[in-house]
Amino acid sequence: MRRLPPRALAALATAGLLTLAGCGTETGDPGGPTAAGDGARTIRAQQVMQLTRTHEETGMTLLEGPAFHPDGGLFVVDVTAPEGKPKVMRVDVRKKTVRAVHTDGRGAYTSAQFSPYDGRLYLTDYAHGEIVSLAPDGSDPRTFFSGEVDGARMNPDDIAFDEEGHLYVSDSRGLSEGAEHGRVVRVDRDGAKATVLADNLAATNGISFDEEYGGLWISELTQNRISYLRLGGGGGGGEVTSRHTAIRVDGGIAQTDSIAVDADGNLYQGLHGRPAILVYDKHGERLATVEVPARTEGLDSATNVAITPGGTRAYMTVSGPGGGYLYAFDALGKGTRQSNGG
Repeated sequence: MRRLPPRALAALATAGLLTLAGCGTETGDPGGPTAAGDGARTIRAQQVMQLTRTHEETGMTLLEGPAFHPDGGLFVVDVTAPEGKPKVMRVDVRKKTVRAVHTDGRGAYTSAQFSPYDGRLYLTDYAHGEIVSLAPDGSDPRTFFSGEVDGARMNPDDIAFDEEGHLYVSDSRGLSEGAEHGRVVRVDRDGAKATVLADNLAATNGISFDEEYGGLWISELTQNRISYLRLGGGGGGGEVTSRHTAIRVDGGIAQTDSIAVDADGNLYQGLHGRPAILVYDKHGERLATVEVPARTEGLDSATNVAITPGGTRAYMTVSGPGGGYLYAFDALGKGTRQSNGG
């Protein structure tokens, strides 16, 4: 990823949020699925609506999330939104409307997930090493977790919940200096205990359970790879029994961002530096590439995706100098809890 524009650096350098934007390319033509060069399909996403514009205070906008609430509302965060601008938004994808849910003067939120335990919305504050939670209407903000884990503060990026409501967090330590200090951290659902499950990772970013909660898919941004952590105790056991590199992503100037998983076990890998999503099966075969239409200017990242629970309509967050947008496409499998990009 390239560094932020000077105004964004000025606004966020003190918070440590220094590498959040990428350079993009324009690819494909409008229309339906076509064959890619390696046999994978190309799926053309359609623009749903614009959610944000470049913020004068930070010089950019960067959408993340997205996560479906059980009532159907789609929640999206804007990582670089300044105080007074919506940092958490709720989108009605049918009516194509958006409303502000939360803002504050401190947080730089890089993901959003709903807990199956208490129903609250959990946000990772990358800049301050905290996890905060809100009521679904944006009220009652609480600091759920802060402080060091095994002697080091986290840079929490994404969250995956197990079936009991415990949190599995991608800790992107080492990103700014290019060091492999990334971790996967498990936080008990009451916030009382945090445990490092894996370390020495290359800027851990996306994280999602597989379709059976038997293991975690994690993306390592600075090595452009997806690793698989097999878990003991049925996911809630808090123990990694094996770990291996599962997929090497040929991203060029783009890097691996967030991950979602559908009911069939397919992985949807977001890209930072190209407005596209790569789709793989659990054996590592690339099935499809989701692209925005050609000649779309000012968009250079498709960081994350959420698939409608029980359906196949998928929504991806796309950002760049041209603003922050929501695009839609038909996923290969149905949405589940793991289909809210982690």
